[in-house]
Amino acid sequence: MLDQNGPIAQKRAGLVTVIIVNFNGGEMICQCLAALALQRFRDFVTVVVDNNSSDGSVSLIRKNYPTVVVLPLDANLGFAGGVNHALRTVELGPWVALLNPDAFPTVDWLTNLVSSALIHSDFSAFGSRMFSDEEHQLLDGVGDVYHVSGLPWRKGHGCANSSKHDREAELFAPCAAAALYSVAALKAVNYLDEDFFLYAEDIDLGFRLRLAGHRALYVPSAHIRHLGSALVGKHSDFQLFHGHRNLVWVYVKNMPSFLFWIFLPLHIVLNIATLIWFTLRGKGALILRSKRDAIRGIPLFWKKRSEVQANRKASIWSILCRLSWNPFTRCG
Repeated sequence: MLDQNGPIAQKRAGLVTVIIVNFNGGEMICQCLAALALQRFRDFVTVVVDNNSSDGSVSLIRKNYPTVVVLPLDANLGFAGGVNHALRTVELGPWVALLNPDAFPTVDWLTNLVSSALIHSDFSAFGSRMFSDEEHQLLDGVGDVYHVSGLPWRKGHGCANSSKHDREAELFAPCAAAALYSVAALKAVNYLDEDFFLYAEDIDLGFRLRLAGHRALYVPSAHIRHLGSALVGKHSDFQLFHGHRNLVWVYVKNMPSFLFWIFLPLHIVLNIATLIWFTLRGKGALILRSKRDAIRGIPLFWKKRSEVQANRKASIWSILCRLSWNPFTRCG
């Protein structure tokens, strides 16, 4: 295996391969790596894919964390492309943990994810309890929710941490900012979809895993602090464009045919309402451009849909049971 500077100095594959995709993360990714270095669970290898950073991130990581495998790229492949590059380049163990550079795990994060994975062999993906503050009083999220209209959101985002989030629970999908996946399951669905580039690619992955018969579990003891969109900016034009383009593609590609046609009117209403909402806030042209590009991409994603649906193992009923009917359950 080679990176741009010669052979990759990788020890044997660990039980877990932790993959971090970096773009101009600077001191932030060093903070993330410092938290990883303190993990009580030790049977893991850390891989950083660098999306052609210009801030000296690669040199900084290599200087301060020489045991980390660094894969520098000549171009920015986005989150999905970066993760896939690592998955196809390094030697993997049975589990892969995805971690954002703006996510800082507590010392037992990997221990608790791996313990849960070993106990719950009927699950293939495991999500973390994410906090937005150092005191762990405010949640960033406890897993991804998918509404019947095609609207995704992070359950618990912005809500107070409480005992009701202490129980393990099945998820529609984990947030890939801090999640553990079975490598066999990822290979079975052909990894992440690089056409998403960034945002909603974890919803797409979670949906495809579920369609293929895999399940996801929330692990309440796996704690991290997540800043969220720290490298591109919260509510930036970049985030809004990709997020609102990609939610159309997730629906088109993954919603099973029977449910697709039943809920299509709701999906159309969702997109119209989104356009009106953001127009009133001065972002109408941006959202219109995102929906225009989404429509232009439908032929490609319809072709992808054929393959995804042909390989579906989960029943329509099991999918329907995991979809949300209530768009007002953010803190539930």
